[in-house]
Amino acid sequence: MPFSPFTQLSEKDLLIELSVTRRGLSEAEAAKRLAANGPNELTLHRVRPWQILLRQFASPFVYLLLAAAVLAVVLGELIDAIVIAVIVGVNAVLGFVQESRSEQALEKLRNFIISYVRVLRGGEEQTVDRRQIVRGDVAIVETGDIVPADIRLIEAENLVVDESPLTGESVPIHKVGEALSRIETEAYKASNIVFSNTRIMSGRGLGLVIDTGRETVMGSVARLSVETERESTFAQGISRLSAFVLRLILITLAVVFLANLILKQGSVDLFDLLLFSIALAVSVIPEALPVVTTMSLSHGAMELAKKSVVVRRLSAIEDLGSIEVLCSDKTGTLTENHLNVAAVLAKDEEDCLFIAAIASSFLGEKKALPNNSFDLGLWEHLSLAARKELAQYKRSKEIPFDPRTRLNSVTIHGKGRAECIIRGAPEEVMDACGDVTPGKRKEVMAWMALAGRRGERTIAVASTKNEGGKPEFVGAISFVDSLKKSAKQTVREAKELGVQLKILTGDSREVAGAVAHDVGLVATPEEVMTGEELYALSPKEQGRAVKKYHVFARMSPEQKFGAIALLKKTAAVGFLGEGINDAPALKMANVGLVVQGASDVARDAADIVLLKRSLRVIVGGIKEGRSVFSNSLKYIKATLASNFGNFYALVISMFFIDVLPMLPIQILLLNLLTDSPMIAIATDRVEASEVARPRRYNIREIVLATTVLGIVSAAFDLLFFFIYHNHPTEVLQTNWFIGSVLTELVFIFSIRSARPFWRAISPSRPLIGFSLLALTVALIIPFTFPGTMFFRFQSPSIQMMMVNIGVVLAYFVTTELAKLIMGRVSKRFTKQRIAAHA
Repeated sequence: MPFSPFTQLSEKDLLIELSVTRRGLSEAEAAKRLAANGPNELTLHRVRPWQILLRQFASPFVYLLLAAAVLAVVLGELIDAIVIAVIVGVNAVLGFVQESRSEQALEKLRNFIISYVRVLRGGEEQTVDRRQIVRGDVAIVETGDIVPADIRLIEAENLVVDESPLTGESVPIHKVGEALSRIETEAYKASNIVFSNTRIMSGRGLGLVIDTGRETVMGSVARLSVETERESTFAQGISRLSAFVLRLILITLAVVFLANLILKQGSVDLFDLLLFSIALAVSVIPEALPVVTTMSLSHGAMELAKKSVVVRRLSAIEDLGSIEVLCSDKTGTLTENHLNVAAVLAKDEEDCLFIAAIASSFLGEKKALPNNSFDLGLWEHLSLAARKELAQYKRSKEIPFDPRTRLNSVTIHGKGRAECIIRGAPEEVMDACGDVTPGKRKEVMAWMALAGRRGERTIAVASTKNEGGKPEFVGAISFVDSLKKSAKQTVREAKELGVQLKILTGDSREVAGAVAHDVGLVATPEEVMTGEELYALSPKEQGRAVKKYHVFARMSPEQKFGAIALLKKTAAVGFLGEGINDAPALKMANVGLVVQGASDVARDAADIVLLKRSLRVIVGGIKEGRSVFSNSLKYIKATLASNFGNFYALVISMFFIDVLPMLPIQILLLNLLTDSPMIAIATDRVEASEVARPRRYNIREIVLATTVLGIVSAAFDLLFFFIYHNHPTEVLQTNWFIGSVLTELVFIFSIRSARPFWRAISPSRPLIGFSLLALTVALIIPFTFPGTMFFRFQSPSIQMMMVNIGVVLAYFVTTELAKLIMGRVSKRFTKQRIAAHA
């Protein structure tokens, strides 16, 4: 049953509704209800090792590779099948090890200490495991308790609750034990209900459990999170790329097979032709892409770990690099989540602050610090001498803060001083005072309005020295949740990276707007829309509003979830949260991020866990994700262009000679040698321009690069063919093999940067090392016994080697020119597209 009807029920009606008395349930009735409704807990999803392992095979490219391996086995090509299986296996192991470590690190962060709650059973107070409480239990909550279930209060003594894990409201909420005058449907307005997983900051409460487990407000939020499936931007891009490669391969092979049958007719050996076609297909597939991506992601995860970031899903790093919109609750990410004194309106500011501090809830207690955010702000603002002076006062006749009167009062004694101090909402305090003139009221209200526009919260203080006399107005104090020192710089850096920051918070319009204005997110504090206002619009207007506005206040979990869904229609979205109320939005976003202290429900829905509360860490993660993307894209372009160049050259040459231009085992060796430096691309350095803007897999861009550079590659491969086609078959195959390896190696160093080769950032050491190793093997193996015996090479002459090197140098110069021309054309089209949209 929703909590809202309980807000207006009287104590008598509440007891009737829940079939219980003030003495609580009997043990037998409690056991009966526990058996019927189940324990008071949420079954959170835990990722098992076998699930992590299976996740490594959930890739379209892996499916493509496995299909090729199966076909190779059917045709008797076991070596091909084994190599493919090894590549897939290495990728799975790398991904499994990294993601398992991340999950183990998170398990250490989880706190599974069993908590207990005090209840009345049969008129006797008992302490029971929170999982054993049931609907209708009479529960007791006190300072420091985590509320075990949704509880409708019937008694509340100075009860203050931190509801930020649920509502996002950063200011503690005062609770009451009486029925409300009307039914409240919003959690932050239900002042007589304490919700599961919120924290009691001070006071004591007695109430009846109205919902447990999955039926609580927290439970409904958790269900929404579980029912939402995240769609990875990375997976979408890889899926589109896989479909493109597969279609291109199948169409080309079909044309090759049919053309050979038609043109060569009876001279064709069908088995050899089919075997050659399979070798060609395997040579075109960028089989090392899973390994390259996993190594890049693992490297990125280790770099982020040094910055106190735990990555749960490796591909989330690349997703993080692609985000165009980052949504966050301001509390604890942009601000310190801690109130400080901002300004004082009083004749004597120091006296006003001291009198306000005397009335603090911690005075006379043994606690070193108060647990009320306003009191803590006052305490920290006082000088050391003033703090010592406070210890000389005692408190009596305290009337706790009442949400209806918006006042609290206390009588204090000390240093020959006895007076009653009133604190609370300035309007109410001024009404109680006898010395506030209309002019003074106007001055205070204007000061409050200005403070409100700055996102500050205000209280007023009054005191009376004569018993029964009218209080005298002392002054007003404003408090602010200060920005983090890095907040403004972080927002600027996000803008420079092309990431639009948006605030989705449960806080008030004024506070959210002021914070957003202070960090430079909006031009004026008024540029704020509430969740209620957003969902009063038509669906079409909602889509426009989530793009136009950057700050949304008073957002419920469902509203945050909906806003993320709207934003995802046109952009890749990241969401940073921590509370239970954030879990659905975390799951809906392309990338979900939480802070270390997040609830289990939120952490379970997230991809990345921040051990430090800072947006700056996320900005660093975005750069890391874009580096991973850049290196993956380098590999894709390099391998597809090279492979398709070889593919087309081999296919064309088949129509001019009756033998295979390169043996299947030679094609396999070619792939093995060139894949090592290709894989080392994962460690390559990245140009600053590559991480400057959000990027996704652009199939058109990849097709253009593959086509143009593939044609260049094919032309030079055919040049090798025409140079050596009159030589013996072994000579042709050997020199074509050497030329193919060398052209692929120099091509890597050309395609790795959009800038001219001599102006590009220096390559990584692993890339240089593996390239030199592949070069050495390619040049030496034709002169060795294994090369001539197993791979059927014939040692080339020195003249042939000089010709090969000359052709390779010409190829390198041509690819550089083609790359630079494509870059200029691409920039021109991009500028035209931007101008057209503008």
